[in-house]
Amino acid sequence: MGVNRSGYYKWRKRRDQDNQYVINRRNLTELLVQEHTRHKAWGYHTLSRSIRQQTGWIFSDNLAHKCCKAAGIKSKAKHYHYRKPGEESLIFPNLIQGCWKANRPLQIVVSDMTCIRCNGKLYEWTLFLDTFNNEIIAHALSDRRGDIKPYYDCLKTLCRKAGKKKEQRPQTVLHTDQGSIYSSRAFARAHSHYNIIRSMSRAGTPTDNPIIESLNGWMKAELFLDFGAPKSRNLAATLKQYVHYFNYERPAAALDYKTPIQFKTELGFA
Repeated sequence: MGVNRSGYYKWRKRRDQDNQYVINRRNLTELLVQEHTRHKAWGYHTLSRSIRQQTGWIFSDNLAHKCCKAAGIKSKAKHYHYRKPGEESLIFPNLIQGCWKANRPLQIVVSDMTCIRCNGKLYEWTLFLDTFNNEIIAHALSDRRGDIKPYYDCLKTLCRKAGKKKEQRPQTVLHTDQGSIYSSRAFARAHSHYNIIRSMSRAGTPTDNPIIESLNGWMKAELFLDFGAPKSRNLAATLKQYVHYFNYERPAAALDYKTPIQFKTELGFA
């Protein structure tokens, strides 16, 4: 058969044993399953990045994708679908116009409210997020629908960070949707003496505020799947724990898999 004698005996000796490629693939699959059990909202890119950081093992995302597919691993997070754009606000125009590039902290801040159901009760969670490093700079929770207090609590934090106009700091663009509280005169008066200018998405157009809309989905998925928010005995404490995790521990793909605080610190911002 034209087979080398030594090669034949080597093959016969190892034919019942797995080669190194099969062993590596099996070990990687086991690690991916373990990491997916802890973070069900993560996709294969984030799972593989986390394993690389923990083990120092160098492997491709393509191999991780094959292992995930073979093991039936898939992110359980849901995603938004495209909606037709609405009308622009007459009070505050859309100053961003899809240009989300921020060169410094507090250059562009976005805000939104999302609902969280915990133990059969519906809560409203308001967020203010800095698009420079996707850091949550303020958040507040309420168990009453339409409660305005969380919005003003978060705004108070932003005003303190942005500073008053007389301090001559760079202006902060606060971009929101056209919700009744964001559009109210009282909310506008509350920041009129601070270095804050307003921008609004078109009505019914979440794609005009894509950063926080996208992160809302990921955050809720992680809260539900990894932090047990629906059954939490103290939702406020759980959210506080998650915000610390989000800012200081969670690697973000948009930040080259660095945490928001790490990204900001490495660029020289305190």
